[in-house]
Amino acid sequence: MIDWTVQIGSLRLANPILVASGTFGYGVEFRQAVPVERLGAIITKTLTREPRAGNAPPRLIETSSGMLNSVGLHNMGLSAFLKEKLPLVRQLGVPIIVSIWAETVEEADAMVRPLDAADGVAAIELNLSCPNLTHASNGGALVAQDADATAAFVAAARRATRKPVIAKLTPDVTDIRPIARAAESAGADAIALVNTFAGMSIDPATRRSRLGASTGGLSGPAIRPLAVYRVWQVHHVVRCPIIGLGGIVSAEDALEFFIAGASAVAIGTANFANPRATMRVLRGLERYLTRHKLASLRDLVGTFQPSAPTPAAAAP
Repeated sequence: MIDWTVQIGSLRLANPILVASGTFGYGVEFRQAVPVERLGAIITKTLTREPRAGNAPPRLIETSSGMLNSVGLHNMGLSAFLKEKLPLVRQLGVPIIVSIWAETVEEADAMVRPLDAADGVAAIELNLSCPNLTHASNGGALVAQDADATAAFVAAARRATRKPVIAKLTPDVTDIRPIARAAESAGADAIALVNTFAGMSIDPATRRSRLGASTGGLSGPAIRPLAVYRVWQVHHVVRCPIIGLGGIVSAEDALEFFIAGASAVAIGTANFANPRATMRVLRGLERYLTRHKLASLRDLVGTFQPSAPTPAAAAP
């Protein structure tokens, strides 16, 4: 028997396969297509305090080995979610991690408190890194582009709840390590790496963006090597679990994240092409662990071995 369990603060997951926010709706939309009860957890689409219409279409376009999105956090708002969706989501039989985006520290506090009181909410993801929205309170930058701002938002959430808090960070920084350390020091129970990379796609015929907004967030297999690298970097500077995401399509992709230092993975863009991608990854992981006679996935986490240096050529 393989021990699949993952501990994130007080939350114990039955297995390490999650779905990334914004790629699986609120969870109930996929219950006819996927055995959702077999997932480790569902991360809901990111909620804002009030309903948001999102950005103008087009919102999604394919790119080489990936996808650009400029959805802009289209959602029903926190209150409507708690009243209308959460009772349905609770019936799925899987831990629910609610993802939220707040404009200010005060708004983060105000959103986390009702989630702390809500039955059926297992943990809270702070989306500090949506590339389609900036924070006026942080000079127009993303919260996760500044260590102090990241710490302030995480600390506010930590004070407002006893439930696990996950900080979702952006890769669009010079060095992600001090920001990850700031999130952990402020009370984050886990770090989610990485959100999408900011990008553009221009139509030469019109000289305008192919998206309704000028920019979007790049996801999919194209970003996987960049995401794995950042997981490996952060694994060496934090002690809390890391949730790896970015371009996971297969079990081999997920294994890269685990070996680099992730304790769990979240599958995102692959859900658009194949809603059962999570099950494919889970089956592939089981075959790998069985073949390598590993009793627990934890035996694999952070086991990356640097390549041996190439011997210097002999002098002529």
